[in-house]
Amino acid sequence: MTPDHFPTSSIPPRILVVEDDARLADLVVEYLQEHGGYRVTASGDGRDGLRSILADPPNLVILDIMLPGMDGMDVCRQARAAGFKGAVLMLTARGDEVDEVLGLEIGADDYVAKPARPRALLARVKALLRRSPESIPSEQTISVAGLEMDSGNRTTQLNGQTVDLTTAEFDLLWYLARQAGRVVDRDEIFEGVKGIEYDGIDRSIDLRIARLRKKLGDDAKHPQRIKSIRGTGYLMVTQMNSAEESA
Repeated sequence: MTPDHFPTSSIPPRILVVEDDARLADLVVEYLQEHGGYRVTASGDGRDGLRSILADPPNLVILDIMLPGMDGMDVCRQARAAGFKGAVLMLTARGDEVDEVLGLEIGADDYVAKPARPRALLARVKALLRRSPESIPSEQTISVAGLEMDSGNRTTQLNGQTVDLTTAEFDLLWYLARQAGRVVDRDEIFEGVKGIEYDGIDRSIDLRIARLRKKLGDDAKHPQRIKSIRGTGYLMVTQMNSAEESA
């Protein structure tokens, strides 16, 4: 039976697992093939993994950080610089916040801390593969609080200046902009952006919002477009006055 997360007529998405622990790699490959119906291959070396990504780009890469030949951070950075548009799911050995921040900063879409539970990993994979530019109507644009977002070419401008966002950052900002003027909690954000339930632990949304604030110039000295509502969630303001926009 064809899995229900992609159409019967379509070719199953292809996944590359870059992991030097052969036992773990085999487990992930087997589980994703059996329970997800995906086409999955593996590489145990960072340089070989990067060559595979660039030679025949997969839909998604599951990328360990600690790799021989080239670490996962460099693989991700170089793949993005070369134009790779597929999803990147990083595996962190410790759930280290530094690793998580760096991974998101260089273009990873999500991360999972080891030891990764197979079912949780599959849920993240499904959620990432559901997210695509085609999921947002190409004619739709959003204008809010000095931001101009275009979902067709996935560009963002702030007061006329281009803001360089990763795919995941664009998706999150787009969601918040669509909900501007309304407080949204983490459960809503996870469901709306990632397509999965919030587990009460994952901090990727918080880290990504911190990155967005930095790129949008939100800080303690300037009025914020994305506000934290204590004990509730986040609020994107609907407008800022002229002084705030030029700050």
